[in-house]
Amino acid sequence: MATNLEGQLREQLTAAMKAKDGKTANLVRMINTKIMERRTAKGFTGEVDDALILDVIATYKKSMEKARTDYVAAGERGKEQVAELDFEIAWCATFLPKGLSEAELRDAVAKAVAALPAKDPKMAGKIIGAIKKEFGDRADAQLTKKLADELLA
Repeated sequence: MATNLEGQLREQLTAAMKAKDGKTANLVRMINTKIMERRTAKGFTGEVDDALILDVIATYKKSMEKARTDYVAAGERGKEQVAELDFEIAWCATFLPKGLSEAELRDAVAKAVAALPAKDPKMAGKIIGAIKKEFGDRADAQLTKKLADELLA
């Protein structure tokens, strides 16, 4: 079993091809293409490590979530694509650190608000910054803003 993500992706691709699982195979190929685009990007001098691969997967997942919203809005016409995107989003999520639940995020935002010298709705940006700094991408930015606005009101 490969320990790094590049090896894991290779193993998943091989397993998917053997199992004739075209959906997974195509998704892994897409992620590998995105990694290759980063590796060959003008000015890229770093190395392809797990952090870069996780960033590629996170970026891909975000773009699929955006596309999913559009397909949901399309109603019946977008139903098939929504199912495909749900599969891709779930697959990406298996690699990424688990996001904070709404309750965990609400708790963290409440603590940050309590630490403020005064409750001021204009401080929402400061709260969001503190949460992002502490939890990074595990904290949903839109939900953090919503909760901050709620608790500062």
